[in-house]
Amino acid sequence: MARSSKLVTPLEAAEMIEDGSSITISGMTFVRNPVTLVAALIAAGRRGLCFIDREPGFALDVLAASGTLSCIRAAMASFELYGLAPSVRRLAEEGRVEYIEDVCGAVIAGLRAGAQGVPFMPARGLLGSDLLRLHEERWGTWRRIRDPFTGEELVAVKAITPDYALIHVHVADEYGNAVIEGPRFEDELKIRAAKRVIISAEKIVPTEELRGFQHQLSATMLHVDAVVYAPRGAWPTAMPGLYEADYDAIRSYHEAARSGRGADWAREHLPPLAKASH
Repeated sequence: MARSSKLVTPLEAAEMIEDGSSITISGMTFVRNPVTLVAALIAAGRRGLCFIDREPGFALDVLAASGTLSCIRAAMASFELYGLAPSVRRLAEEGRVEYIEDVCGAVIAGLRAGAQGVPFMPARGLLGSDLLRLHEERWGTWRRIRDPFTGEELVAVKAITPDYALIHVHVADEYGNAVIEGPRFEDELKIRAAKRVIISAEKIVPTEELRGFQHQLSATMLHVDAVVYAPRGAWPTAMPGLYEADYDAIRSYHEAARSGRGADWAREHLPPLAKASH
């Protein structure tokens, strides 16, 4: 089968994403966020994006602070010991983004359904919550159903199929075969559930170097639409096995974001393309 290189620049990758698209990202809180790709989205001036994830943190808040998002669906937008993601909280309280409150089990169930190509996935533990009414009546993402075998009442979580998944990995080739080392969280589900996938990688290697990883490839060229070379592309979040989270930088951002200056911090500290004028 003929292969074509999928290598693009960060800004070229961001230009692939249309305003109003739904996106999900790799990692969680302060681990393996695709920060280079997020900076590119900001530089490209994307607007009206709908963000979907289970437990996001730094990258989500930067997108929120920069005016990129119109809606957020998450179980917990966390800054770990610092509390809730400050820009997300402010925008939600002011009604400047629609915040769709979810729970971890339901987000994972929705991603599993999307990855498996089925319309929904049943889940337990959601009955009795006011969230059930909101998801049924307002957002249309959950529905009460009966197990056809036992009659047990369950909740069907609608498949989550984001328009784009932005995933930062340890190693990839130019075609999109990629390896995530260490915790993978739900990233492999996101890769398979999303309609299009953009990968950024700490290292680009010849395909032959990935042959020894075939049993643990997190993505293959069948799933991936674009590949970006992005050394330290998760900074200031951690890249397991390569570098730790830069908590001095995260603390500095948190202080700026709490005072409404998160976008300024991003322009000053994230990769140079975040300073581009569009």
